[in-house]
Amino acid sequence: MTRFTPAELEAARDRLVPDVVADGLRVLFCGINPGLMTAGTGHHFARPGNRFWPVLHRSGFTPRLLHPSEQGELLSYGLGITNVVARPSARAGELTPREYREGGRLLALKVARLRPGWLAVLGVTAYRAAFDDRGAQVGPQERTIGDTRLWVLPNPSGLNAHWTAATMAEEFARLREAAGAGRAP
Repeated sequence: MTRFTPAELEAARDRLVPDVVADGLRVLFCGINPGLMTAGTGHHFARPGNRFWPVLHRSGFTPRLLHPSEQGELLSYGLGITNVVARPSARAGELTPREYREGGRLLALKVARLRPGWLAVLGVTAYRAAFDDRGAQVGPQERTIGDTRLWVLPNPSGLNAHWTAATMAEEFARLREAAGAGRAP
């Protein structure tokens, strides 16, 4: 595991984390914004307490547990990663309502261009803020972006105590099944 000094983490606030995307993905996963560890490494969901990678595997999207440094392998499974807001921060609470709204607008443009089958936003609060949908709940949404369907998944942060890895994996698996994909080989 990469260790960063506080100064190195602060310097990561200025780094952009490239999306892992391609045209026509089965599912485009969308985090809230990169954390400082993610920005420091350049790998999505790099913080050790984040449950994204274990849940992705446990739900059957990937045939083995991937390390964040292997994020490029997602494309071979028809999966990708982006964020609502590109600006790295120590906590999502540092983001402004304006950043969420603008992030939602830019995300909709990205989705219209890339045309994934599903956009899966990781965090109901982020989805509500980005798409001005105060009533949204975890699960499939009525809203679409072109032909892309939307699904809200639980935030995989270790701080999200309302969801266990097992219950998150069940919700991710519901999306996997809806996306018409069997378990990864």
